[in-house]
Amino acid sequence: MSKNSILHRVSEFLVGLLFGLGLILSGMTDPGKVTGFLDLFGLWDPSLALVMGGAIAVGFFAFTLAKKRTINFLGGMLRLPTNAQIDKPLIIGSVLFGAGWGLAGFCPGPALVSMASGQPKALIFVVAMLIGMVGFELLDRFVHSPRKAALNPH
Repeated sequence: MSKNSILHRVSEFLVGLLFGLGLILSGMTDPGKVTGFLDLFGLWDPSLALVMGGAIAVGFFAFTLAKKRTINFLGGMLRLPTNAQIDKPLIIGSVLFGAGWGLAGFCPGPALVSMASGQPKALIFVVAMLIGMVGFELLDRFVHSPRKAALNPH
């Protein structure tokens, strides 16, 4: 393993650790906190809005800076998404994400942190999420991609 590769792995670990600690400290790993935020007509807990606002602010400035760069801070290639199209898969995925978040009180990052801390509900969520991800890949590979190829024979 090269020195640069080791540096990348260490930085990935430290960023992941920082992210996980932020999720724990903000309460995002507590499904009750999330469902309390979504309960607008009951015992609404607005504190999660501050977490989201902070994340949006950090993301806004980070992406503004990243758009001006071609390499990351460790010298690696910087690849940002270029697709700005709002299409049917994006809308369906967003609805499924929101429904899962509202029903379970987890989204992927906090679910992984909660699972690592031993929450059984998080383990069930992560397994279901992985099944959904594999199912999507299989559908895309064996159903949608062949259909698209048949419709667009270049």
